[in-house]
Amino acid sequence: MLSICIPLFNYDVTALAGDLYSQANNLGIPYEIVCIDDCSDLSFRSINEPICSKYGRYIQLDSNIGRSKIRNLFVNYSKFEFLLFLDCDSIVISNNFITDYIKILREEMPQVICGGRIYDKTKPKRNKRLHWKYGMFKESQPCSKRQMNPNKSFMTNNFIIKREILEKLKFDERLSQYGHEDTLFGFQLKINDVAVKHIDNPVLNGCLEDNSEYIKKTEAGLLNLVYVLDFTGHDPEIIKDITILKYYNKCKSIYLTGIIIGVFNIFKPLIKFILSLGIANLFLFDFYKLGYFARQMKKKKIELPLQRI
Repeated sequence: MLSICIPLFNYDVTALAGDLYSQANNLGIPYEIVCIDDCSDLSFRSINEPICSKYGRYIQLDSNIGRSKIRNLFVNYSKFEFLLFLDCDSIVISNNFITDYIKILREEMPQVICGGRIYDKTKPKRNKRLHWKYGMFKESQPCSKRQMNPNKSFMTNNFIIKREILEKLKFDERLSQYGHEDTLFGFQLKINDVAVKHIDNPVLNGCLEDNSEYIKKTEAGLLNLVYVLDFTGHDPEIIKDITILKYYNKCKSIYLTGIIIGVFNIFKPLIKFILSLGIANLFLFDFYKLGYFARQMKKKKIELPLQRI
């Protein structure tokens, strides 16, 4: 019935694998736990290999293949009709986590289910405040809000997909670096009329990046977003669905992008310094992202088609 799929990279999954094994085993359902390690450091391999082998199957990759390709790879190493994907830094917070998913599968048989993500309400130290604040206010959304725009709200950290859907569509392996593989896959589901059902069955994000690393990953994700536009042929639907593209398009329509890039170039070091200190002003962070994205678009000389906002 259920293949629990955990892509591993430099994180100890002892607690996660144990919790999933305990819950699934107590239900008495056909299941398996499959862990594929994306060339983690040896210290993490030595921890994860015995625990994953104890509870299920462990596959070690000799080179890092990236977030999209490794998810596609689970089709080759799993056997059940439904695949539950969980990021390796997830923390299961509900004793009924697997039960709630199984209930929906049996009652409705949806093709894709997203359970959601939450963050610890306790403020972390300032060196990890930016990731935490963005996660709390942008990523941690209840089912009712996510279901208003289900494909746009698709996230890869905690979802179930029917095997035949993943075999047909797959994550786009041209995105080998961090960021927006979920955006592109959610769009692919949309244009192929695959419904995404959201439920309140979240996991807790268990690993906060420090501020500088989070900014670096955000920049990588924005560069990936430029590629996503290429891959989708600058489809107006994906532009409409992604907030930063809507704002960029709005600025472009009133000839503000040049000014934004100019201001960004002048103040980038200062804004980056402020954010790195843990002064996590989301308006400032949003401007940083818009300026960085606009500059990347100019470098590649890519123009978005104008549309009404």
